[in-house]
Amino acid sequence: MMILGWVLIIALFAVGLVGAVYPILPGALAIYLAFFVYGWFFSFHSFGAVFWIIQTLIVVALFVSDYVVGAWGIKKFGGSRASVIGSTIGLIFGPFVIPAFGLILGPFIGAFVGELIAGSNPGKAAKVSVGSLLGLFSSTVVKIVLQVVMVVLFFIWIGRY
Repeated sequence: MMILGWVLIIALFAVGLVGAVYPILPGALAIYLAFFVYGWFFSFHSFGAVFWIIQTLIVVALFVSDYVVGAWGIKKFGGSRASVIGSTIGLIFGPFVIPAFGLILGPFIGAFVGELIAGSNPGKAAKVSVGSLLGLFSSTVVKIVLQVVMVVLFFIWIGRY
């Protein structure tokens, strides 16, 4: 059972970290679930209230920052709410519509179309689309860092007991 427990935990960590780059996967939630798997297979004794508070705050920060940092890139380049929505839609559907490049082209095209719908000219829409990519890449870096922090804190916490 110990081997199965660790296989599940490591698999959830892997899904979580891949989810930082591939937004269809439930990144932070997979890592958070790994903590429960550890508790169910081994013991919740290693975790205390401080551990759960810190990890929960990181998960909340991940969800908030994912949207805020992405929207920041668009707003920084003069984008509208329509381009933020378009970029988000592109991020969700892009990988399915354009399998090889949809993760990058989806938000770019979504922001471009959203900005055109908002009434901007193609030049401004292109500029905003570049901002959406900047926001996407910045958001990805933030997610990777925070998710690695979650995993490292887990190992620090269980190593204490």
